[in-house]
Amino acid sequence: MKALLLAVGLWLLSQVGFSQVKEKPTLDLQNIIERLFPLQEEDIDYEAIYELLLELYQSPLDLNRATAEELLATYLLSPVQIQSLLAYRNQQGDFLSIYELQAIPEIDGYTLENLLPFLAVYDKGGRSKPFLTRLKEEENAFLSSRHRRTWELRKGFTPSDTSQATSRYLGGPNDLFLRFRIQHPRDFSLGMTLEKDPGEAFAWDPKTSRYGFNFISFHHTRYSMGKWKTITLGDFQASFGQGLVFGAGYTFGKGAETVPTVRRSSLGLLPYTASIEGGFFRGLGLTRQMKQWQSSLFFSSVGRDARLDLGADSLDSAQPFISSLPQAGLHRSPSELATKNQVRETSLGANLNFAPTSSSWSAGVNFLHTELSHPWIRQPNRYNQFEFAGQRNQVISTYGNYSWKNSFFFGETALASSGGRGTVLGLISSLSKTVDFSLLWRQYDRNFHSFYATAFSESTRPINERGWYLGLQVRPSPKLKINAYYDTFSFPWLKFRTYAPSQGNEWLSRLSYQPRKTLVTFVQFRQETKERNGSEPLAQSPSYHLNPIKKSNLTASLELDLPPSLQLRSRILWNQVVWEGKKSLGWMLLQEVSYRKNKWKFTGRVALFDAQTFDNRLYAYEQNAVGTFAIPSFAGKGSRRYLLTTVQLHPKLTAYVRIAQTSYANQDQISSGLQAIQGTKQTDTVFLLRYALH
Repeated sequence: MKALLLAVGLWLLSQVGFSQVKEKPTLDLQNIIERLFPLQEEDIDYEAIYELLLELYQSPLDLNRATAEELLATYLLSPVQIQSLLAYRNQQGDFLSIYELQAIPEIDGYTLENLLPFLAVYDKGGRSKPFLTRLKEEENAFLSSRHRRTWELRKGFTPSDTSQATSRYLGGPNDLFLRFRIQHPRDFSLGMTLEKDPGEAFAWDPKTSRYGFNFISFHHTRYSMGKWKTITLGDFQASFGQGLVFGAGYTFGKGAETVPTVRRSSLGLLPYTASIEGGFFRGLGLTRQMKQWQSSLFFSSVGRDARLDLGADSLDSAQPFISSLPQAGLHRSPSELATKNQVRETSLGANLNFAPTSSSWSAGVNFLHTELSHPWIRQPNRYNQFEFAGQRNQVISTYGNYSWKNSFFFGETALASSGGRGTVLGLISSLSKTVDFSLLWRQYDRNFHSFYATAFSESTRPINERGWYLGLQVRPSPKLKINAYYDTFSFPWLKFRTYAPSQGNEWLSRLSYQPRKTLVTFVQFRQETKERNGSEPLAQSPSYHLNPIKKSNLTASLELDLPPSLQLRSRILWNQVVWEGKKSLGWMLLQEVSYRKNKWKFTGRVALFDAQTFDNRLYAYEQNAVGTFAIPSFAGKGSRRYLLTTVQLHPKLTAYVRIAQTSYANQDQISSGLQAIQGTKQTDTVFLLRYALH
């Protein structure tokens, strides 16, 4: 919902194949998430990315039809490995099994093990049965129901100061989630998602677009219907080029996979299945295939949360304007509920792509027109003078990809109606069988406005930024891998908490060692230097001056499998922040144990942490119920523990039960505002039932 190899498969969603996978290797989801998710520094909701990875696992890439670009988009193969795979397929014919990849010398055992869950050899029978029959017989169909709750009382659920009969939040503390989904790879996808966040009322009120659940999402997508490659109705996303216009709501940035994740692939129109209440289109999308040409067109009309204002001296007949667009999607209090669906966002988007048959290049054009039902007038301040304001925005771009020997070149340049430009140019190459590198340059003007852009950037959005990125991966032996990157960036205009042009840099090095399949260890060090406003009051300084803040992070990990059913994971996290001559430290020690026995699986973790300041906060991915994801952050001093139990109650019914608790040793209040908990502990539970419909 910014390592997941998101494109690990993002292309996997757009591949051909209509029969069930013959062999389904086990997916090490935690390992892939930690390698592919960008390095955490902010509280970012990655639920949408996590959800897509699960979907990609269910829609593997067709090994006998995949192109070089599609294979590169898995982020698991280097250019030289891809060229070797294609050459082998051309010489030997179609693969009979995914395990035939072992015959390619350039693909080592480690790469093959990671690649297997995302590849398949499909039958060639095609879709001979009527659609309704296929829909009825499809095995990949499920219904899941989830309940989450924090059991300590938050301030928002206590009686207000003005009335003892009402609470500050409109609803109870239960988080309710319901999902139906049925899909077949590259044939169809049909689903509905319903969610109520904690504090939101379970109410039927069409005036506020509440129909029991606060958020309802629906999609119906069909693939390969004659010349129509994709027809999607309901909620969907779009991804073409390098994400300057259409980014599908996902972004990969700088993470442990230092080479392949800088490049994005054109995924096309994708069904939206997450519960994040933004970043998607709602309407109708079409993609038509015409030999070497592919064209896409879509129309969307969706309500967005907004805070409307008439101005201090406005008359009653004055036209309301948007003062802010909340992104959290929460409607717990009367104030938050007043923002729900206050603005209608209408979008018209198009893509035209040309890919010559048997050619090493492709190119395309993107266009997106967006119109809001009310104008957006921002509160003026120092840093937002060039941000979007008004009621309409258009952005158009051209992009291209070129493959030459062991190198892939890619780029996109875009122009917004404001006159601002954004450009990304990059290269991924194999210098040898053991050395790969990537190079990327980006430049985004301070007035480049693109609402659905998720291109590579240091900031959360591609705006007001210039930078160079260099990534390197070396494999001295099949057991040893070295990853590194260096990124230098600058911000020509002001930013939040940075009221002057600024610059910075970041670098990472990671050493991974896997002497055998059951033992994996790595050591990773990262350092980032940025500038932000000095801490002294403005009155004591004629103008804002910037001070550098330097953050250093160290992670050491050891993972050991003890066949047949025990897995151990030990990890040390350490960081140091230097700000205005002062040093602060943070550390975490964690031990995780997983045990599987028949229909049961237990995963438990105990962690100790101590982060002296908020800048020292620590992030640690935790295992959770299927379709549930979070990377919680920890600041202060305390301990964390959780237990996740999975049990197969019936061949069609699986239950997930999780309890987690954080205890703090140096504070008697957790969080702040209406989310505040008076006490030293926070206990959270998850209960999920997943029922297979066939």
